[in-house]
Amino acid sequence: MSLRFLFPTLAATLFMAPAIHAEPVNINTADATALAKALNGVGPAKAKAIVSYREKNGPFKTVDQLAMVEGMTQKLIDKNRADIRLGAEKGAEKSGAPASPAAAKAPKPAS
Repeated sequence: MSLRFLFPTLAATLFMAPAIHAEPVNINTADATALAKALNGVGPAKAKAIVSYREKNGPFKTVDQLAMVEGMTQKLIDKNRADIRLGAEKGAEKSGAPASPAAAKAPKPAS
């Protein structure tokens, strides 16, 4: 096999590597090390700030609440939204977004 055919495959593999994500992370339970490892663009300092904010203010109720953490921009939050979890919820609610626009407006059943 010629290197001429191997090079495009190798190059494609190297360029795709950054697109591979770590496992999603629960921002309400993860420690700073896990947050820094799982979230793209979040290093040790921002990860510690997330944990500190959570300890002072309680668990995050929405993913967008991360914007209250020093150094966390909306752009950074949006970049990581698919990998951020708040708890044991299922489906789209994991990211802090309702399952659908209709679900957000639907009244809750009386208990």
